[in-house]
Amino acid sequence: MKKIGIIGAGAMGRGIAQVAAMAGCKVTVLDSSESACQEAQQSLGKIMARLVEKNKISADEAKEFQSSIDYTSRLQQISASELIIEAVVENLEVKKTLFANLEDVVSDSCVLATNTSSLSVTSLAAACRHPSRVLGLHFFNPAPLMPLVEVVSALQTDEEIKKKCTQEMQDWGKVPVSVKDTPGFIVNRVARPYYGEALRIYDEGFGGLPRTVEAFATIDWAMTEIGKFRMGPFELMDFIGNDINYTVTRSVYESFFYDPRYKPSFTQKAIFDAGYFGRKSGMGYYNYSDHQAKPKPMEDSVLGQKIVDRIVAMLIHEAADAHFWGIASEEDIDLAMTKGVNYPKGLLAWADEIGIPECVQRMDLLYEEYREDRYRCSPLLRKMAQDRRKFY
Repeated sequence: MKKIGIIGAGAMGRGIAQVAAMAGCKVTVLDSSESACQEAQQSLGKIMARLVEKNKISADEAKEFQSSIDYTSRLQQISASELIIEAVVENLEVKKTLFANLEDVVSDSCVLATNTSSLSVTSLAAACRHPSRVLGLHFFNPAPLMPLVEVVSALQTDEEIKKKCTQEMQDWGKVPVSVKDTPGFIVNRVARPYYGEALRIYDEGFGGLPRTVEAFATIDWAMTEIGKFRMGPFELMDFIGNDINYTVTRSVYESFFYDPRYKPSFTQKAIFDAGYFGRKSGMGYYNYSDHQAKPKPMEDSVLGQKIVDRIVAMLIHEAADAHFWGIASEEDIDLAMTKGVNYPKGLLAWADEIGIPECVQRMDLLYEEYREDRYRCSPLLRKMAQDRRKFY
Protein backbone atom coordinates (compact mmCIF):
# COMPACT_ATOMS: atom_id res chain seq x y z
CA MET A 1 0.00 0.00 0.00
CA LYS A 2 1.76 3.12 -1.23
CA LYS A 3 -1.04 5.71 -1.17
CA ILE A 4 -1.88 6.58 2.43
CA GLY A 5 -4.48 8.98 3.77
CA ILE A 6 -4.13 10.40 7.28
CA ILE A 7 -7.09 12.21 8.81
CA GLY A 8 -6.22 14.70 11.54
CA ALA A 9 -3.23 17.04 11.46
CA GLY A 10 -2.64 16.98 15.21
CA ALA A 11 0.43 15.53 16.91
CA MET A 12 -0.58 11.90 16.32
CA GLY A 13 -1.76 12.37 12.74
CA ARG A 14 1.35 14.24 11.65
CA GLY A 15 3.53 11.67 13.43
CA ILE A 16 1.91 8.77 11.56
CA ALA A 17 2.23 10.75 8.30
CA GLN A 18 5.96 11.16 8.93
CA VAL A 19 6.38 7.41 9.56
CA ALA A 20 4.52 6.54 6.34
CA ALA A 21 6.46 9.07 4.24
CA MET A 22 9.81 7.89 5.58
CA ALA A 23 8.77 4.33 4.66
CA GLY A 24 8.38 5.39 1.02
CA CYS A 25 4.66 6.05 0.87
CA LYS A 26 2.82 8.92 -0.79
CA VAL A 27 0.78 10.54 1.99
CA THR A 28 -2.15 12.94 2.06
CA VAL A 29 -3.02 14.57 5.39
CA LEU A 30 -6.62 15.75 5.67
CA ASP A 31 -7.83 18.22 8.27
CA SER A 32 -10.87 20.50 8.18
CA SER A 33 -8.68 23.30 9.55
CA GLU A 34 -6.32 24.81 6.99
CA SER A 35 -4.31 26.40 9.81
CA ALA A 36 -3.80 22.94 11.36
CA CYS A 37 -2.48 21.73 8.01
CA GLN A 38 -0.07 24.67 7.80
CA GLU A 39 1.10 24.07 11.37
CA ALA A 40 1.65 20.36 10.63
CA GLN A 41 3.68 21.21 7.53
CA GLN A 42 5.84 23.68 9.46
CA SER A 43 6.32 21.19 12.29
CA LEU A 44 7.49 18.51 9.86
CA GLY A 45 9.98 20.97 8.35
CA LYS A 46 11.49 21.59 11.79
CA ILE A 47 11.67 17.86 12.53
CA MET A 48 13.38 17.16 9.22
CA ALA A 49 15.89 19.96 9.87
CA ARG A 50 16.76 18.46 13.27
CA LEU A 51 17.22 15.01 11.73
CA VAL A 52 19.57 16.49 9.12
CA GLU A 53 21.54 18.31 11.85
CA LYS A 54 21.94 15.04 13.75
CA ASN A 55 23.05 13.25 10.55
CA LYS A 56 20.08 10.88 10.81
CA ILE A 57 19.07 11.68 7.22
CA SER A 58 20.54 13.68 4.35
CA ALA A 59 19.22 17.06 3.16
CA ASP A 60 18.01 15.40 -0.04
CA GLU A 61 16.13 12.76 1.93
CA ALA A 62 14.52 15.46 4.06
CA LYS A 63 13.25 17.21 0.92
CA GLU A 64 12.01 13.92 -0.51
CA PHE A 65 10.10 13.01 2.66
CA GLN A 66 8.51 16.47 2.88
CA SER A 67 7.51 16.39 -0.79
CA SER A 68 5.86 12.98 -0.19
CA ILE A 69 3.22 14.56 2.05
CA ASP A 70 0.36 16.70 0.75
CA TYR A 71 -2.00 18.62 3.03
CA THR A 72 -5.65 19.32 2.27
CA SER A 73 -8.98 20.27 3.80
CA ARG A 74 -10.95 18.61 0.99
CA LEU A 75 -12.23 15.06 1.53
CA GLN A 76 -12.12 14.27 -2.19
CA GLN A 77 -8.33 14.66 -2.19
CA ILE A 78 -7.86 11.33 -0.37
CA SER A 79 -10.20 9.33 -2.64
CA ALA A 80 -7.31 7.39 -4.24
CA SER A 81 -5.90 6.17 -0.90
CA GLU A 82 -5.30 2.45 -0.41
CA LEU A 83 -5.15 2.81 3.39
CA ILE A 84 -6.68 5.58 5.50
CA ILE A 85 -5.81 6.03 9.18
CA GLU A 86 -7.96 8.42 11.18
CA ALA A 87 -6.47 10.23 14.18
CA VAL A 88 -9.28 12.60 15.14
CA VAL A 89 -10.96 13.32 18.49
CA GLU A 90 -11.79 10.28 20.70
CA ASN A 91 -15.54 10.41 20.08
CA LEU A 92 -17.30 7.38 18.61
CA GLU A 93 -20.05 9.35 16.86
CA VAL A 94 -17.52 11.69 15.23
CA LYS A 95 -15.52 8.71 13.96
CA LYS A 96 -18.65 6.91 12.71
CA THR A 97 -19.70 9.99 10.73
CA LEU A 98 -16.20 10.34 9.33
CA PHE A 99 -16.05 6.72 8.14
CA ALA A 100 -19.53 6.97 6.59
CA ASN A 101 -18.38 10.03 4.63
CA LEU A 102 -15.16 8.26 3.60
CA GLU A 103 -17.09 5.33 2.14
CA ASP A 104 -18.74 7.77 -0.28
CA VAL A 105 -15.40 8.81 -1.82
CA VAL A 106 -12.93 5.90 -1.53
CA SER A 107 -12.81 2.63 -3.46
CA ASP A 108 -14.33 -0.56 -2.06
CA SER A 109 -10.81 -1.97 -1.59
CA CYS A 110 -9.53 0.93 0.54
CA VAL A 111 -8.75 -0.17 4.10
CA LEU A 112 -10.18 2.05 6.84
CA ALA A 113 -8.19 2.12 10.09
CA THR A 114 -8.75 3.93 13.37
CA ASN A 115 -6.02 5.03 15.76
CA THR A 116 -8.41 4.94 18.71
CA SER A 117 -6.88 3.95 22.03
CA SER A 118 -10.07 3.08 23.90
CA LEU A 119 -13.17 3.03 21.67
CA SER A 120 -14.83 -0.07 20.18
CA VAL A 121 -13.50 -0.82 16.70
CA THR A 122 -16.37 -3.29 16.25
CA SER A 123 -18.92 -0.54 16.89
CA LEU A 124 -17.14 1.74 14.42
CA ALA A 125 -17.07 -1.01 11.78
CA ALA A 126 -20.79 -1.62 12.28
CA ALA A 127 -21.48 1.91 11.04
CA CYS A 128 -19.83 1.12 7.67
CA ARG A 129 -21.30 -0.45 4.53
CA HIS A 130 -18.19 -2.62 4.21
CA PRO A 131 -17.26 -3.42 7.84
CA SER A 132 -14.83 -6.20 6.91
CA ARG A 133 -12.24 -3.62 5.79
CA VAL A 134 -12.23 -1.76 9.13
CA LEU A 135 -9.62 -2.39 11.84
CA GLY A 136 -7.59 -0.57 14.47
CA LEU A 137 -4.00 0.56 13.99
CA HIS A 138 -3.16 2.03 17.38
CA PHE A 139 0.14 3.94 17.31
CA PHE A 140 1.78 5.31 20.44
CA ASN A 141 2.87 8.91 20.88
CA PRO A 142 5.26 10.09 19.52
CA ALA A 143 4.57 7.83 16.54
CA PRO A 144 7.98 8.29 14.84
CA LEU A 145 9.82 7.17 18.01
CA MET A 146 7.56 4.58 19.62
CA PRO A 147 7.92 1.23 17.83
CA LEU A 148 4.68 -0.47 18.88
CA VAL A 149 1.46 -0.61 16.83
CA GLU A 150 -1.53 -2.56 18.15
CA VAL A 151 -3.31 -4.19 15.19
CA VAL A 152 -6.88 -4.49 16.46
CA SER A 153 -9.33 -6.88 14.82
CA ALA A 154 -12.99 -5.93 15.03
CA LEU A 155 -15.50 -8.77 15.05
CA GLN A 156 -16.08 -8.05 11.35
CA THR A 157 -12.45 -7.54 10.21
CA ASP A 158 -11.35 -9.72 7.30
CA GLU A 159 -8.37 -11.88 8.32
CA GLU A 160 -6.50 -11.13 5.09
CA ILE A 161 -6.82 -7.38 5.67
CA LYS A 162 -5.45 -7.83 9.19
CA LYS A 163 -2.47 -9.81 7.82
CA LYS A 164 -1.90 -7.20 5.08
CA CYS A 165 -1.87 -4.34 7.59
CA THR A 166 0.39 -6.25 9.98
CA GLN A 167 2.89 -6.67 7.15
CA GLU A 168 2.49 -3.00 6.22
CA MET A 169 3.39 -1.95 9.76
CA GLN A 170 6.48 -4.15 9.62
CA ASP A 171 7.39 -2.52 6.30
CA TRP A 172 7.10 0.86 8.04
CA GLY A 173 9.66 -0.31 10.60
CA LYS A 174 7.13 -0.80 13.39
CA VAL A 175 6.56 -3.68 15.82
CA PRO A 176 2.96 -4.84 15.31
CA VAL A 177 1.09 -6.95 17.86
CA SER A 178 -2.23 -8.65 17.19
CA VAL A 179 -5.07 -7.98 19.62
CA LYS A 180 -8.78 -8.70 19.89
CA ASP A 181 -11.10 -5.69 20.09
CA THR A 182 -11.70 -5.32 23.83
CA PRO A 183 -11.56 -2.23 26.08
CA GLY A 184 -8.05 -0.83 26.31
CA PHE A 185 -6.66 -3.45 23.87
CA ILE A 186 -3.35 -4.68 25.38
CA VAL A 187 -1.39 -1.72 26.71
CA ASN A 188 -4.17 0.50 28.09
CA ARG A 189 -5.77 -2.52 29.74
CA VAL A 190 -2.72 -4.27 31.18
CA ALA A 191 -1.15 -0.99 32.38
CA ARG A 192 -4.18 0.07 34.46
CA PRO A 193 -2.80 -1.37 37.75
CA TYR A 194 0.41 0.62 37.36
CA TYR A 195 -1.67 3.72 38.02
CA GLY A 196 -4.64 2.23 39.87
CA GLU A 197 -2.74 0.22 42.46
CA ALA A 198 -0.29 3.07 43.07
CA LEU A 199 -3.26 5.33 43.79
CA ARG A 200 -4.80 2.67 46.04
CA ILE A 201 -1.51 2.38 47.98
CA TYR A 202 -1.55 6.16 48.45
CA ASP A 203 -5.25 6.34 49.36
CA GLU A 204 -4.97 3.73 52.12
CA GLY A 205 -1.67 5.01 53.53
CA PHE A 206 -0.09 1.62 52.88
CA GLY A 207 2.85 0.78 55.13
CA GLY A 208 2.50 4.04 57.05
CA LEU A 209 2.85 6.29 53.98
CA PRO A 210 1.70 9.85 54.68
CA ARG A 211 -1.18 11.09 52.54
CA THR A 212 1.00 13.87 51.18
CA VAL A 213 3.10 14.52 48.10
CA GLU A 214 5.97 12.66 49.81
CA ALA A 215 3.94 9.46 49.33
CA PHE A 216 3.80 10.07 45.55
CA ALA A 217 7.57 10.57 45.57
CA THR A 218 8.12 7.40 47.63
CA ILE A 219 6.00 5.22 45.34
CA ASP A 220 7.73 6.68 42.27
CA TRP A 221 11.13 6.10 43.90
CA ALA A 222 10.25 2.46 44.66
CA MET A 223 9.07 1.72 41.13
CA THR A 224 12.08 3.33 39.43
CA GLU A 225 14.93 2.52 41.81
CA ILE A 226 13.80 -0.94 42.95
CA GLY A 227 11.38 -1.97 40.20
CA LYS A 228 13.56 -0.45 37.41
CA PHE A 229 10.60 1.10 35.60
CA ARG A 230 11.60 4.10 33.51
CA MET A 231 9.10 6.45 35.20
CA GLY A 232 7.11 6.17 38.41
CA PRO A 233 3.29 6.03 38.17
CA PHE A 234 2.65 9.55 39.45
CA GLU A 235 5.29 11.26 37.33
CA LEU A 236 4.06 9.21 34.36
CA MET A 237 0.43 10.26 34.91
CA ASP A 238 1.58 13.89 35.08
CA PHE A 239 3.56 13.37 31.88
CA ILE A 240 0.65 11.73 30.00
CA GLY A 241 -1.84 14.27 31.34
CA ASN A 242 -4.24 13.54 34.19
CA ASP A 243 -7.19 14.55 32.04
CA ILE A 244 -6.27 11.82 29.54
CA ASN A 245 -5.34 9.23 32.16
CA TYR A 246 -8.53 9.70 34.18
CA THR A 247 -10.71 9.66 31.06
CA VAL A 248 -9.16 6.40 29.84
CA THR A 249 -9.44 4.87 33.33
CA ARG A 250 -13.12 5.77 33.53
CA SER A 251 -13.74 4.54 29.97
CA VAL A 252 -12.11 1.16 30.65
CA TYR A 253 -14.01 0.84 33.96
CA GLU A 254 -17.37 1.53 32.29
CA SER A 255 -16.57 -0.68 29.29
CA PHE A 256 -15.80 -3.62 31.58
CA PHE A 257 -19.25 -3.26 33.15
CA TYR A 258 -17.81 -1.68 36.29
CA ASP A 259 -15.37 -4.43 37.16
CA PRO A 260 -13.74 -3.26 40.46
CA ARG A 261 -10.26 -4.04 39.07
CA TYR A 262 -10.50 -0.89 36.94
CA LYS A 263 -12.28 1.40 39.40
CA PRO A 264 -10.95 4.99 39.35
CA SER A 265 -9.57 6.50 42.54
CA PHE A 266 -11.25 9.42 44.33
CA THR A 267 -7.82 11.04 44.48
CA GLN A 268 -7.53 10.63 40.71
CA LYS A 269 -10.95 12.26 40.22
CA ALA A 270 -10.09 15.10 42.59
CA ILE A 271 -6.88 15.82 40.66
CA PHE A 272 -8.92 15.84 37.43
CA ASP A 273 -11.69 18.04 38.88
CA ALA A 274 -9.11 20.55 40.14
CA GLY A 275 -7.66 20.91 36.64
CA TYR A 276 -4.32 19.54 37.81
CA PHE A 277 -3.52 17.92 34.49
CA GLY A 278 0.21 17.55 35.09
CA ARG A 279 3.18 19.08 33.33
CA LYS A 280 1.08 20.83 30.70
CA SER A 281 -0.94 22.72 33.34
CA GLY A 282 1.97 23.30 35.73
CA MET A 283 0.31 21.28 38.49
CA GLY A 284 -0.52 17.60 38.87
CA TYR A 285 0.48 15.15 41.54
CA TYR A 286 3.59 17.33 41.63
CA ASN A 287 4.01 21.11 41.38
CA TYR A 288 5.94 22.10 38.24
CA SER A 289 6.37 25.80 38.97
CA ASP A 290 9.90 27.14 38.49
CA HIS A 291 10.92 27.47 42.13
CA GLN A 292 9.16 24.42 43.56
CA ALA A 293 11.57 21.89 45.08
CA LYS A 294 10.90 18.27 44.19
CA PRO A 295 9.62 16.34 47.23
CA LYS A 296 12.00 13.81 48.75
CA PRO A 297 10.91 10.17 49.01
CA MET A 298 11.10 8.00 52.10
CA GLU A 299 13.93 5.75 50.90
CA ASP A 300 12.85 2.74 52.96
CA SER A 301 14.00 -0.31 51.00
CA VAL A 302 11.68 -2.71 52.88
CA LEU A 303 8.60 -0.58 52.23
CA GLY A 304 9.78 0.10 48.69
CA GLN A 305 10.05 -3.62 47.91
CA LYS A 306 6.53 -4.20 49.28
CA ILE A 307 5.20 -1.45 47.00
CA VAL A 308 6.95 -2.96 43.96
CA ASP A 309 5.80 -6.50 44.78
CA ARG A 310 2.19 -5.39 45.12
CA ILE A 311 2.02 -3.34 41.92
CA VAL A 312 3.96 -5.93 39.87
CA ALA A 313 1.67 -8.71 41.17
CA MET A 314 -1.35 -6.75 39.91
CA LEU A 315 0.31 -6.07 36.54
CA ILE A 316 1.21 -9.75 36.08
CA HIS A 317 -2.32 -10.76 37.01
CA GLU A 318 -3.78 -8.36 34.44
CA ALA A 319 -1.45 -9.64 31.72
CA ALA A 320 -2.29 -13.27 32.57
CA ASP A 321 -6.01 -12.54 32.56
CA ALA A 322 -5.77 -10.83 29.16
CA HIS A 323 -4.16 -13.99 27.81
CA PHE A 324 -6.73 -16.19 29.58
CA TRP A 325 -9.54 -14.38 27.72
CA GLY A 326 -7.78 -14.73 24.37
CA ILE A 327 -7.06 -11.03 23.93
CA ALA A 328 -3.53 -11.68 22.68
CA SER A 329 -0.71 -14.24 22.76
CA GLU A 330 1.88 -14.38 25.54
CA GLU A 331 4.52 -13.07 23.16
CA ASP A 332 2.40 -10.14 21.94
CA ILE A 333 1.39 -9.14 25.47
CA ASP A 334 5.01 -9.02 26.61
CA LEU A 335 6.10 -7.28 23.41
CA ALA A 336 3.37 -4.67 23.82
CA MET A 337 4.38 -3.81 27.37
CA THR A 338 8.11 -3.58 26.66
CA LYS A 339 7.82 -1.74 23.32
CA GLY A 340 4.68 0.30 24.05
CA VAL A 341 5.35 1.54 27.59
CA ASN A 342 9.00 0.55 28.11
CA TYR A 343 8.44 -1.88 31.00
CA PRO A 344 11.75 -3.36 32.24
CA LYS A 345 10.57 -6.91 31.46
CA GLY A 346 7.70 -8.67 29.76
CA LEU A 347 5.15 -9.27 32.51
CA LEU A 348 4.57 -12.95 31.72
CA ALA A 349 8.31 -13.59 31.50
CA TRP A 350 8.57 -11.75 34.83
CA ALA A 351 5.93 -14.10 36.27
CA ASP A 352 8.09 -17.08 35.26
CA GLU A 353 11.08 -15.44 36.94
CA ILE A 354 9.24 -14.74 40.21
CA GLY A 355 7.50 -18.11 40.10
CA ILE A 356 3.82 -18.62 39.23
CA PRO A 357 2.98 -20.05 42.71
CA GLU A 358 4.49 -16.92 44.32
CA CYS A 359 2.40 -14.69 42.02
CA VAL A 360 -0.74 -16.59 43.03
CA GLN A 361 0.16 -16.32 46.72
CA ARG A 362 0.62 -12.55 46.46
CA MET A 363 -2.84 -12.18 44.92
CA ASP A 364 -4.41 -14.49 47.49
CA LEU A 365 -2.86 -12.54 50.38
CA LEU A 366 -4.27 -9.30 48.97
CA TYR A 367 -7.69 -10.90 48.57
CA GLU A 368 -7.63 -12.31 52.11
CA GLU A 369 -6.77 -8.87 53.48
CA TYR A 370 -9.32 -6.82 51.53
CA ARG A 371 -11.98 -9.34 50.46
CA GLU A 372 -12.54 -7.40 47.24
CA ASP A 373 -13.01 -8.78 43.75
CA ARG A 374 -10.31 -6.34 42.72
CA TYR A 375 -7.79 -8.88 44.03
CA ARG A 376 -9.28 -12.10 42.69
CA CYS A 377 -6.62 -14.30 41.11
CA SER A 378 -6.78 -15.17 37.42
CA PRO A 379 -7.89 -18.79 36.94
CA LEU A 380 -5.07 -19.18 34.41
CA LEU A 381 -2.42 -18.28 37.00
CA ARG A 382 -3.96 -20.62 39.59
CA LYS A 383 -4.17 -23.55 37.14
CA MET A 384 -0.57 -22.95 36.00
CA ALA A 385 0.63 -22.96 39.61
CA GLN A 386 -1.17 -26.24 40.27
CA ASP A 387 0.27 -27.81 37.11
CA ARG A 388 3.75 -26.32 37.72
CA ARG A 389 3.73 -24.72 34.27
CA LYS A 390 5.44 -21.59 32.99
CA PHE A 391 4.52 -19.14 30.24
CA TYR A 392 7.77 -19.72 28.39
